[in-house]
Amino acid sequence: MSKVDVFRTLHLKRAQGDPLVLPGPWDATSARVLAEAGFPALATPSAGVAAALGYEDGATPADEMFAAVARIVRAVDVPVSADVEGGYGLAPKELVERLLEAGAVGCNLEDSDGGVLKDPREQAEFLAEVRSAAADRLFVNARVDTFVHGDRDPERAIERAALYVAAGADCVYPILAPADVLPLLRSGIQGPLNMLARLDGEGPAPAGLGELGATRVTFGPGLQRRAAAALREIADGLR
Repeated sequence: MSKVDVFRTLHLKRAQGDPLVLPGPWDATSARVLAEAGFPALATPSAGVAAALGYEDGATPADEMFAAVARIVRAVDVPVSADVEGGYGLAPKELVERLLEAGAVGCNLEDSDGGVLKDPREQAEFLAEVRSAAADRLFVNARVDTFVHGDRDPERAIERAALYVAAGADCVYPILAPADVLPLLRSGIQGPLNMLARLDGEGPAPAGLGELGATRVTFGPGLQRRAAAALREIADGLR
């Protein structure tokens, strides 16, 4: 079974309260640590990778992002999905080729640009073209930014998600959706549902998000920021 098939299978028939937990490595060392801890797959966070490369979130050049993803993929045997933000303006065919060259089994694609939501039908067309170019070689996670840059209306998020699923998205990611609207999102969205978990104790733990309907749980740049905070404490102690 190929890595992408393994990754796709990990999303299927998840028991309630047992979501797929995908920690986010930002470099080869963090990827090895997470894989050795027993996680069956990983998902890079664009903001965490950006910080590791010395960029602000959203400012990483495409070449550097794909190179970072390739280093992470080479470091581990488990499947790795890549957050490639909005796709860096690449045509769908080139975007797919770059992801496959890096060894990624999947990707996150945002539906906002510069803090503004994209037209959902245009985004759906873009996702359909990505799906057509990738066929079954990539697992496409369509991010829905209604709760970040929109009016935070769950119904609007469900409408956008429906368009993306119809376009071929394998999973939908309503980033920063409050936990209390997760049951409503779950009832209105077909297929796997990705939710963001926080590491600061705010909001439900991954199992709790699974109980509410999440198929998979990611952490954004949370692990990278926590590691940086731990290093800061060590540095303060050395001083």
